[in-house]
Amino acid sequence: MSAVAGARAAAGDAAAGAAVPATGRAAALAAAAAHFDSGEFVADLARRVAIRTASQDAASGPALHAYLADELMPSLAALGFAVTIHPNPEPAPAAAGAPAPGPLLVATRHEGDDLPTVLAYGHADVIRGQDASWTRGAGPWQLAVEGERIYGRGTADNKGQHSINLAALALVLRARGGRLGFNVKWLVETGEETGSPGLAAFCAREREALAADVLIASDGPRQRRERPTLFLGSRGVANFDLSLTLREGAHHSGNWGGLLRNPGTVLANAIASLVDGQGVIRVPALRPPSIPANVRAALAGLEFGGDPGDPAVDRDWGEPGLTPAERVIAWNTLEVLAMVAGNPQHPVNAIPPSARATLHVRFVVGTAACRSPAALRAAVREHLDAHGFGDVEVGEPVVMAATRLDPDDAWVRFALASIERSTGRPPVLLPNLGGSLPNDVFADILGLPTVWVPHSYPGCCQHAPDEHLLAPVVREALQVMAGLYWDLGEQAAALPRR
Repeated sequence: MSAVAGARAAAGDAAAGAAVPATGRAAALAAAAAHFDSGEFVADLARRVAIRTASQDAASGPALHAYLADELMPSLAALGFAVTIHPNPEPAPAAAGAPAPGPLLVATRHEGDDLPTVLAYGHADVIRGQDASWTRGAGPWQLAVEGERIYGRGTADNKGQHSINLAALALVLRARGGRLGFNVKWLVETGEETGSPGLAAFCAREREALAADVLIASDGPRQRRERPTLFLGSRGVANFDLSLTLREGAHHSGNWGGLLRNPGTVLANAIASLVDGQGVIRVPALRPPSIPANVRAALAGLEFGGDPGDPAVDRDWGEPGLTPAERVIAWNTLEVLAMVAGNPQHPVNAIPPSARATLHVRFVVGTAACRSPAALRAAVREHLDAHGFGDVEVGEPVVMAATRLDPDDAWVRFALASIERSTGRPPVLLPNLGGSLPNDVFADILGLPTVWVPHSYPGCCQHAPDEHLLAPVVREALQVMAGLYWDLGEQAAALPRR
């Protein structure tokens, strides 16, 4: 059974037996399902996946521009958007062979000064294809449908997700007779997978052009495949290196063992002073404030993992007294990503001269030490000095800020009600994503409430070979977004304005 047929069967095809043709909102949702069932959505996504927009590849510049100019610009112009493509304000890197920051697209459809304005966002770039490691379909750049899975690089992150939103917007525009009942602006970048270079500077410069009342966008996974989900920001992330060089060259351990400090041993203990053997953060400045009551309430009863292919959750790992949901969404973690001393591939009986590790902090709103690279480095430096590790060097951190919209915000209540109306079941509300997005650009620079409606699921193989979307999730997501856009037009007068 094809993905289209399988999704239709899963949905029960209830509309086929209706005695009265659907009208209004119901017609828009039926059109969204039909758009998937007809194969039109898969055809659009196949065309977009075929454009090799891997932003880490220095040769991808023409493909990134082509995706905006040849693929998105005509699609948006056909919906009445005025579209412009802007060069990235970030200068090209000096290093030979490094990718240059890609362009950004801004599209505007304005129906009235008295109407609310929605800013939509997506990213055209993807990570490298990893062609040789794919086991499904014909590789990353050719869409393949097998059962309920739709394979291809960018299907989950992010071409499939912004394609769902574009398609739903077009269907609602048609269902409402050519008028949405609200204003829309689209911002599409081409460098999210390389850290969104230039995005913050561009949004600061174009703050007036991008002014809106809310951001409604899609990225990341649902909490579970069968649970429509809303998240309101993301945990921040910071990477930094620790290193220790004690001497030049290695020295035979039989001749010098017990006489020379081992940098691997010292660095391991320095790390253990930062985070203990159960994953509990030991640096007071890197611990978050207490979990707000409405965040704790939103996470009550949520379970993570448990789907086929998911790793088993370590129940006793991390901060004691928290549920797994609270640990991954509402708390901070400090992880060791890599560590090396000597040559692990070819170890010899010698004391190495140096050791190095890369550490990684995921943090929530309110963690003071993570407000800037300088503050984070100072906090780690102070802690290591106080614990006798003054010669361990702390590298310059790379930080992406944490964001979280208040779960009681009126835009959150609107979106939750709309999604429940479309699906017949309450969505999961995550106060923030466990991962990270450039949401601080929208929340802090543009000053917007941020509402994210993800269309993927945890097992989608994002950033890995065999990346895919699930057909039943896509079909439902088209209906969710059609309902959301319909309700925006219907309730425009009552929605919050900024």
